[in-house]
Order: sequence, then structure tokens, then C-alpha cells
Amino acid sequence: MSYRPADSLRSVTLDDVRGAQKMLSGVARTTAMEGSRHLSQLVGAPVHFKCENLQRTGSFKLRGAYVRIAGLLPEERAAGVVAASAGNHAQGVALASALLGVRSTVFMPQGAPLPKISATREYGAEVRLHGQVVDETLAAAQEYAAGTGAVFIHPFDHPDIIAGQGTVGLEILEQCPEVRTIVVGIGGGGLAAGIAVAVKALRPDVRIVGVQAEGAAAYPPSLAAGRPMSIRTPATMADGIKVGRPGDVPFALVGDLVDEVRTVTEDELAAALLLCLERAKLVVEPAGASPVAALLSAPGAFEGPVVAVLSGGNVDPVLMERVLRHGMAAQGRYLAVRLRLTDRPGALATLLGSLSVVDANVLDVSHLRTDPRLGLTEAEVELHLETKGPEHCAEVRRTLRDAGYTVID
Repeated sequence: MSYRPADSLRSVTLDDVRGAQKMLSGVARTTAMEGSRHLSQLVGAPVHFKCENLQRTGSFKLRGAYVRIAGLLPEERAAGVVAASAGNHAQGVALASALLGVRSTVFMPQGAPLPKISATREYGAEVRLHGQVVDETLAAAQEYAAGTGAVFIHPFDHPDIIAGQGTVGLEILEQCPEVRTIVVGIGGGGLAAGIAVAVKALRPDVRIVGVQAEGAAAYPPSLAAGRPMSIRTPATMADGIKVGRPGDVPFALVGDLVDEVRTVTEDELAAALLLCLERAKLVVEPAGASPVAALLSAPGAFEGPVVAVLSGGNVDPVLMERVLRHGMAAQGRYLAVRLRLTDRPGALATLLGSLSVVDANVLDVSHLRTDPRLGLTEAEVELHLETKGPEHCAEVRRTLRDAGYTVID
């Protein structure tokens, strides 16, 4: 059977979150709170990271999954559970099920990162790949639940899930009692709703700001309409918050308790991920870096002390490489340039010598000789360079032109 409809529509209270915290004792870690000097300088007040990227399974999702599965009736546990996720909820359900001795099946999108698929299997779940986005995967999992009797463990749209995620809010108040603003990423809304329930009950003066990726921002139009609205094709590299429709249960709580929902661009997400890695030495996935992106994009909009919830750290290494290069390029620290030169012995060495004069580090060189666009004695070279900022990029281009090279882009 799937979750009980009447149970799924009940609200979530502080007592629910406190009960979840007791249930999670010895299961979920109390994750670290780390200060960020760089962001504190930008914001003009203390900024702290709540490091759920260091949680078991690499994200906050274990909290809600364990509370939901632990609360099942014996006959429901015997039927097994099924879930749908791009990766973090999948791993949370898989580990929670293993800890509780419950059989689990997890549906994941076909484009889910391979490390997340592998980790989910290693925790003991049967993984089935279906659909391109989480919403399609959710439908497949619900169909499986209806056909097999397995209990569907929704990633965000159930009170037990929200109560489990709300334990992050209790920890924030314990670790940073002076907090004035909490910034948290929003996909379906379970984490933001849970934190809001806990924090607003104890500290109604704390401002809670939700953050969505610009290309997958279903909450702003939904809040404006007063009901959950779907966006047709959510698009963002932040797969952890790539959700096309808010959950009914978290939507009501977010609407009542979250003070503001902001959006961030892909470039801002890339810059945030780079900052977490370089300045804080923390590996964070794009969804987990969304609160940092919001702080970077508008540092004056947040009253401190601020706590930014780094919700997960399960990032695909291939994506990480792309994002880091993109983030470096946005900061003027990475330059890709194509140019033409005379195809003769020593020409490439001379070119590289020109770059060494301006202290540009060559990361990659591509040399093209056969192309209809090129003259008989011409060659085209594409250079990938590590640079020191926008002014250095301009100096590199100027040096190449002054040396007589035709710079194409």
C-alpha cells in the first residue's frame, strides 16, 4: 500500500520535529557549523555553513527517510518500500531501509549521476532507471507501489519526511542561538518547510529565505497563485532542487512560514560551488550551494548572523569539473581563445613563449591544420588558459594581438 491519505494531509508541528529528533539519535549525525570569513565580509555580519553535505549518505535526506520508514506499521514494512529520486533521497531511503531491515526499490531518472546510482545500490536498494526528470520518475514509482503493495516514500510530500528534515532547524538553533536569517535551498520544499516549522515555533523573529534555481523555480508562481503550480521543463544543473511542482504538504507550510523565496542563476550556482571548494574546503553539490549563491548575488539583503544550509555534497565529478571551469571563467580566471598562426616549425613554441611572458598558465592546446577555412600555410590553435582575473584576460588578448596573431575569439 502507499501512504495513508489522511495521514499525508496532516500538518507538522514542533512536537513532531522533536519526536523525529529523538528517533534519529544515533542514526543521523549532528552536522558541523562552520564559519565563512569571506561571506561574513561580504554580508557585513557573521555567516555560518550548516554542513549537511557531511551527513551520512552525503545529504540531509537520511533524516526524513528514516523517520518515515521507522513509522510504518509492521505489515507495511513487510511489503517493502519504493522511492523516486535524482540521488540524495534515493540514498537516504536505501540506508534507512537497510538500518531498519526493510526491502527497498528506488526509481531514478535516466540521467542521474553515476556516483549516486552506485551509492544507492551499495546501500542495498534495487535501482530502476526511468524518465528524464524527477516528476516522471515519481509517477513510475507510484505506479510500482500501486501494483506491488510497496509503500511509496515520497521525497518531500509527507509530514514524517518534513518532521525529519526539520531536525536540521533544531540543530541550527542549538549551534547558533543568535541566528537572524536562515537561507536554504528549495526543490519540493520538504527541508525548508521542516526547518521553518521548528525555527518559527521557537524563534519567530528569525527570517527564513528559500532559494530556487532560476530554471526550476516552481515556488514563486505557485505562491503567487496560492496553490502548487507545475513548470513544464525544469532546467538546472542543481538536480537536487530540480522539481517541477511543489509538494502539497510543504507548500502550505512554506507559504505560511517562509519569509521569502529567491532565485539564482546557473552562473551564480557555479560561483558558489567554487567558493565552497576553494574558501571553505567543502565539496558541495550545486543544489547544496544554492544558499551561498543567493548570498553572493545580494549580500546586502540578509541580516546576520546568517546560517546557509549546505544541503548535500553528492556531486558528479564530471559535473564538478565543468562547473569549476565555468565558475573560473565567470571570474576571469579561465580563458579559452582561438587564434591563427603561420604553420611553420617553431610557430607553436613561439606562441607559447609569448604567453609565458604574461604569466598565463596553459592548461590545454588543440592544433588544427586541415580545415577549408584555413589557408595553405595557416594553422588554427585553441588554447585553454588559467588566468588571474578579467584584467589579466584582457592583457593576454592584447599581448597576442600585439605579437601579430589573429585572435578569433
